Amino acid sequence: MFTSFLWSQHSSICTVELNPEKKILTVQQELIYFNQSNDTLQKIIFNDWNNAYSDKYSPLGKRFSDEFVRNFHLAKNDERGFTTDLTFIDQNKMFLEWSRTSDHPDLIELVLREKLLPLQKFTIFITYKIKLPSDKFTGYGYNENGNMMLKDWLITPARFNNGHFAMYSNVNLNDSSNAISDYQINLTLPQHYELTTDLNKTTQVGSKVVLEGAQRSQFSIYLSKKSDFRAFILPNLNVQTNIKDNNLNEIKKALLIKQITAYVAEHIGTYPHQNIVVSQADYERNPFYGLNQLPSFISPFPDDFLFEIKFLKTYLNNFLQSSMTIDERKDNWIYDGIQVYTMMKYIDEYYPNMKMMGSISKLKILKSFNLVNLDFNEQYSYFYMLMARKNLDQPIGEAKDKLIKFNEQIASKYRAGLSLNYLDHYLENEIVPQSIRQFYSLNQEKKVTEFDFESILKNKSSEDINWFFKTIIHSREIVDYKFSEVSKTNDSITFTIKNKTNTTVPIPVYGLNNNQVVFKKWYSGISTDSTFTVARNKVNKIVLNYENEVPEFNLRNNWKSLKGFYPNNRPFKFVLMKDLEDPYYNQILYVPTISYTLYDGLSPGFRFHNKTILDKPFNFDVNPIYSPKTNSLTGHFSFHLNQFQRDSNFFSTKYAVSGTYLHYAEDAGYFKLNPMVLFKIRPDDMRSNHKQAIQLRQVIVNLEPSQFVTEFDGNKENYSVFNAKYFSTKTELTQHVNFVGDVQVASKFGKASVELEYRRLFNNNRTINLRLFAGTFLYNTTNSDFFSFGLDRASDYLFDHNYYGRSEKTGIFSQQLILAEGAFKSKLDTPFANQWMVTTNAGFNIWNWVEVYGDLGFVKNTNRNAKFVYDSGIRLNLVTDYFELYFPIYSNNGWEIADKNYQENIRFIVTLDPKILVNLFTRKWF
Repeated sequence: MFTSFLWSQHSSICTVELNPEKKILTVQQELIYFNQSNDTLQKIIFNDWNNAYSDKYSPLGKRFSDEFVRNFHLAKNDERGFTTDLTFIDQNKMFLEWSRTSDHPDLIELVLREKLLPLQKFTIFITYKIKLPSDKFTGYGYNENGNMMLKDWLITPARFNNGHFAMYSNVNLNDSSNAISDYQINLTLPQHYELTTDLNKTTQVGSKVVLEGAQRSQFSIYLSKKSDFRAFILPNLNVQTNIKDNNLNEIKKALLIKQITAYVAEHIGTYPHQNIVVSQADYERNPFYGLNQLPSFISPFPDDFLFEIKFLKTYLNNFLQSSMTIDERKDNWIYDGIQVYTMMKYIDEYYPNMKMMGSISKLKILKSFNLVNLDFNEQYSYFYMLMARKNLDQPIGEAKDKLIKFNEQIASKYRAGLSLNYLDHYLENEIVPQSIRQFYSLNQEKKVTEFDFESILKNKSSEDINWFFKTIIHSREIVDYKFSEVSKTNDSITFTIKNKTNTTVPIPVYGLNNNQVVFKKWYSGISTDSTFTVARNKVNKIVLNYENEVPEFNLRNNWKSLKGFYPNNRPFKFVLMKDLEDPYYNQILYVPTISYTLYDGLSPGFRFHNKTILDKPFNFDVNPIYSPKTNSLTGHFSFHLNQFQRDSNFFSTKYAVSGTYLHYAEDAGYFKLNPMVLFKIRPDDMRSNHKQAIQLRQVIVNLEPSQFVTEFDGNKENYSVFNAKYFSTKTELTQHVNFVGDVQVASKFGKASVELEYRRLFNNNRTINLRLFAGTFLYNTTNSDFFSFGLDRASDYLFDHNYYGRSEKTGIFSQQLILAEGAFKSKLDTPFANQWMVTTNAGFNIWNWVEVYGDLGFVKNTNRNAKFVYDSGIRLNLVTDYFELYFPIYSNNGWEIADKNYQENIRFIVTLDPKILVNLFTRKWF
């Protein structure tokens, strides 16, 4: 036992043997538990995070389901991880009772035979076997080549603070709550395996290796058949890395690694351990978003810069996690803030002219795009604003497991760094950098918390910074200042700053002369409209927050020109395709479009809109389209206003007016005008996948008369329908529940309907789909089935569905299926119901994406008895709701597979709308 055990909280001596074929570790562990608290302990909580992989419905499994990660639920048993053959024996060689809870299968509660008094030590002997999981779930475990990455694999005491244990389950956040311990690991290496670790390798005799680590809360072990790690020996630090480097030479890598480690040591502090591992696996778990989204064949950044930024981000992450003792789940914003803030300072020092899009910014053809002109460090603000503009941002001081995935991985991380950068610009005098170094130094002496960091900052600052922790860190209040009135003389400028959100934080005002800064002055305490006067000094423009130090909600209202005039004080700028928001221009984006319907053909158009990557309060979208088949102009338009309620479950209200003119037949078009109000509702838990909405709209339709389509109510082709809908959806990988209530009122009919859809993925990976539709007319004086309920194909008189050939009765376009109303797949001789209809649709998979389906129901028409209807067949569920094929087998029509024209009975679902397809890939993030 090594001497550091004397002052460490706990110590473990582990003997570990690995069976590489079965991916099993056999562990014998002697643990000395030291009760450093003032509490008497009757039980001890242990982390067994490897066992989180054992159950599809563990917190880890539920997290994967929430984020639509399929591979964990569909995994084979031998791909999962678990801990077995577990025994605890005390120092008197007596077995100890232990248990797991159903809610936390990766936590162990050990009951002591005798109470453990403060400052007493207790020896526990633990034996167990660890079955490693596949690394395809979280990046930890074994890969297809037989290599292994071990992290948070041992059974370790949970951290004990303020009278309780931190009971944190593994939810793939890399934030274990292990207590600080000393480790000695006696590892028997499998033959032909190479070892890489951040522990100290003290001795090795043949295949037996002794590893030691003092004062560790976590460590990593990599076992590879052929290691791709390279070691770089620096003064007082051994760095091992396999970060991909695009064939960067070893000398250049060594210089960059030396530069980065020295920079971090100078700006944060000295790394307390001898070894650090910076792996590609760690980087891929938390990549630099922006760089990693670019296709590999695009290389706008130099090879050395790509390696540098990836190494810097991963090194900082591992450096902080291995050397700091704060609560990684509760106070994670401190980790993120120091990491991103240090990265920003590094870029400022070594790459002050680097742009967000690298060398692409040098292309003259792209000079008009704000996206390519943005400085590298400015991108952090836009990633944060992406969520704030959707009203989905969260306090960066929120516990890590409560954050939406996009916030946890990107927006909140970047906002934390931006916040420290903001405080640094405001306080100046190196107060923030000095506070970080002092906080890190204090961390080496004791367990630290956010309170310690706050105390250090306040002691160093002469300014009141309570607003920083109360508002910037622990609230989601938004900051938005603007100029309301500005006047000038030859000698002075008088301006009024308006606080639009009543969030009172410091804001800087800049005076510019031809984009050169003439003066900068910070103003604080602006809770209401406040007027100030400054010297003119040849200033021709004043700007709030010019360098974007303040994480402000809206930069578009931040400047006033003292010469010339533009609407909103900003000139217009036309931009092709998509762009980031440019606060200094009124942007109008134009995009060539292509669309298709049977009656309009392949139709080119141009779309003019103002929707940049960040959402705006007001959006317009005008899309004129040329219809080659009819030689006419068609298209769409929409105008909508978003209103967000920051502190209400009714978090979003949209007021909109939209219109469409397209052809519904070869010789006739339709015009639809749709004024609408949409209320979106969300629960207090923003990670919840439960979404609700209420939609109120008036649908006004004008149909041109057609010689081919005649099923209207007499000769009246114009109608107006008031429609109220309620939506409630809760969806995740393993379960989907959707409810829709619908009421429609028009001059000649009124109807109400409900739709309930349920989808479930079971433990055996079988899927069941159930859907119920029930609709009835409240009154009906129409003379046709145009407004009736459709059994196999909704008539879609509200023109909500994307039918490619909506009026077709035969041919391939008549076989398009949209699951609405009856949602039958077979075409029966009673296709409509003008009184009421009830149908049930069911499906069950028999192999992967092959399912059997069955539909049954009752259709009731005036002056006729209710008719029982049914059909059945095979469904190829290639991509649910996006690409599906239905093959009818048996129905009221009899054996449909015996039909000589059977190919005409096959139905299909094909979704080509890019907006709908994008949701398939973004739903896990929001």
